[in-house]
Amino acid sequence: MPAESLESVRGRPTPPLRAYVAWYVGYCQTGSAPGRHRGLPSPYVTFILTLSDPLEIAVHSDPRQRPEVYETLLGGLHTTPAIISHPGRQSGIQLALEPLGARALLGLPAAELANLDVPASDVLGPLAAELYARIRLAPSWPQRFAILDELLLCRLQPERSAPQAIAAAWCALKQSGGALSIPDLADSIGWSSRHLAERFRGELGLSPKAAARVIRFDRARRQLGHQVASGAPCSLADLAARYGYYDQAHLAREFRDLAGCSPSQWVAEEFRNIQAFAERDLADWSV
Repeated sequence: MPAESLESVRGRPTPPLRAYVAWYVGYCQTGSAPGRHRGLPSPYVTFILTLSDPLEIAVHSDPRQRPEVYETLLGGLHTTPAIISHPGRQSGIQLALEPLGARALLGLPAAELANLDVPASDVLGPLAAELYARIRLAPSWPQRFAILDELLLCRLQPERSAPQAIAAAWCALKQSGGALSIPDLADSIGWSSRHLAERFRGELGLSPKAAARVIRFDRARRQLGHQVASGAPCSLADLAARYGYYDQAHLAREFRDLAGCSPSQWVAEEFRNIQAFAERDLADWSV
């Protein structure tokens, strides 16, 4: 087996796209043993364009979806992990799309992709094939990111925006790190909790309570990955207190529910995985 190689490169979208795309990450892994990766819940719609082998999803976040391979993929918000298989090599670009920007960039509300994985062509039409072809021909990561900027700007229609009240609720929930109570969130926009839940789910695909769990979990697991990667001391009790969990046991239960495993198992499985490697130092670049 050839020596293992891991490469990840971050890219920040051009300014007009930053309200809609949080970040780009180019990744390339070769020479590792075949394995599996957990695609975890996050507060972003996922867009992946492969550069070598297609992406193989063995288990979707909705288990009713059959295993499938994708050259390009769009995945909505979800609360259970997907399981991705790889043959020891994988290469591509992953984009984190802001769910509030789905209407402007994808032409549909994020709710229509909730708990789903679909070929990007199902949503973007011929643009997906053009993106896929051009980034595979580009010789460098900066050039690939520039192609994404160019073609996504052509697609962007800012006038197709999410309802203002839902946008305000999502932003407040995200800024609080998922700590804002749902009654307080509803009060802040002058709605009942029930009406907020119905409208929020209709736009984003998750209830406010589920979205808060995902936001809080995403922050905690990224910090856990960063601490492990940097060699810093890692206390689950401290992590639980920092990110709004009642105690370490509460954090462990949320990991089992949202990641399908314990925090220690996730670290053992994912630390050498290219997606975890690529994301470990990402700041929240949302605008």
